[in-house]
Amino acid sequence: MATPLSASALLKALRDEGLHVVEHRSWRTHNRNHKGPWGPVHGVMIHHTVSSGTQHSVELCYNGHANLPGPLCHGVIAKDGSVHLVGNGRTNHAGLGDDDVLRAVINETALPADNEANTDGNRYFYGFECVNLGNGSDPWPAAQLEAIEKASAALCRAHGWTYRSVIGHKEWQPGKPDPRGFTMDSMRARIRQRLGGRPDGPAKPPVPPKPSYEPFPGAAFFAAGRNSPVITAMGKRLVAEGCGRYTVGPGPAWGEADRKSYAAWQRKLGYSGSDADGIPGRTSWDKLKVPNV
Repeated sequence: MATPLSASALLKALRDEGLHVVEHRSWRTHNRNHKGPWGPVHGVMIHHTVSSGTQHSVELCYNGHANLPGPLCHGVIAKDGSVHLVGNGRTNHAGLGDDDVLRAVINETALPADNEANTDGNRYFYGFECVNLGNGSDPWPAAQLEAIEKASAALCRAHGWTYRSVIGHKEWQPGKPDPRGFTMDSMRARIRQRLGGRPDGPAKPPVPPKPSYEPFPGAAFFAAGRNSPVITAMGKRLVAEGCGRYTVGPGPAWGEADRKSYAAWQRKLGYSGSDADGIPGRTSWDKLKVPNV
């Protein structure tokens, strides 16, 4: 038995396990608590979405559908391993299941066969929907399986549970097939091994790509009548550097305003006389850092 985690504690537990977590819309206050109690919580339930595409699946689980209002889970685990939080509190994911299974989860003993649907699972389980068509042939990428493992382990750590507190929807509610494509025994073995070690720690933010810049096109490029998006990009950089001498623009056609603006840039760099004639040279161009277009 455990008190449900707060939204902030849930987020921290997942991130501390090394997951990339995306907070979707108003997930912190999005729940079905008006339909019944939430908690005490006893375990984690894994599902598949029977859908494809991350954004579509996340919106589906956040909003629900005509026959089942959202949220349909607490988090959606995408194929790339990202976890998208869509609810906090009671959610429509587990439905009615077997009370014998619930007792086994509470006691962390072997699961019996689920042959009854007499107990409200939405009250007692966290739920993760995993993006998969559930047809037995849609693949489960390694990153997604690892995220299921990490998300489950994160909640087990937070509540002091063992791997036996993680079950599949098919082990809870008679007739349900999910998750299809891997066995829950194999997933629990992964969770058990992970719980034997320390959390991975917060996922490192992605390293932004290094900016790339337009190479010097040569002085002959800057001739009257030249029309190119490179000239527009150059003009915008000159304006950003405080050297713009434009009344309109900058635009793609090389003109006198461009020449005067570039001359101002050359003077800013310390050039004078004929060296500040407004025609780009390689050294001044490289220092301007015109972004690729």
